[in-house]
Amino acid sequence: MTVEIKHYTAEQLPEIRQTLLDIHVEVRHHDFGLIGPFYEVDRFNDRLSSYASRPGWAAVVGYEDGEAVGFCFGVPLAPDSRWWQAMTTELPQGYTDENGKRTVALNEIVVRRPWRGRGVAWQIHEAWLSRRPEERVTLLVNPTAGEGAVQAVYEAWGYRKVGDQQPFPDSPVFASMTRPVHQS
Repeated sequence: MTVEIKHYTAEQLPEIRQTLLDIHVEVRHHDFGLIGPFYEVDRFNDRLSSYASRPGWAAVVGYEDGEAVGFCFGVPLAPDSRWWQAMTTELPQGYTDENGKRTVALNEIVVRRPWRGRGVAWQIHEAWLSRRPEERVTLLVNPTAGEGAVQAVYEAWGYRKVGDQQPFPDSPVFASMTRPVHQS
């Protein structure tokens, strides 16, 4: 299945904000039953605003017949990024050195239930990465999501776990994963 992909910058966030919020609620709350303060829509909206306020933020939304089916977004890690500070695993010397061009963080990727298992997430992911100039991409995944199936999908996409981190006191402990932006 192929979906239409549209790219967005931070300046265009007002056009898609409600779509992202609606999909977040549908997938995180209704499909996966994720509840608690960390998953509330207002907290997600605050994180979205924070990410989009940083230079280089970009998103893609996949559409089928004009209906939004999923999205992803992320932002480059600046020299003052706090991304790696929540690591509970020590990483090799220099691994966390950022300059705004080395690493892009994939903050969210979400696909609605009727479009899961059809390659849509991969299309959205690869379309977003196709315009990224950074060397590597990093993401966080809850290792218990789908009884490990979500992490396995990322591994199939070329990501490798580098350690664990807990970025917020009320968030799960996530597996931190990386891969080259453009794989050969």
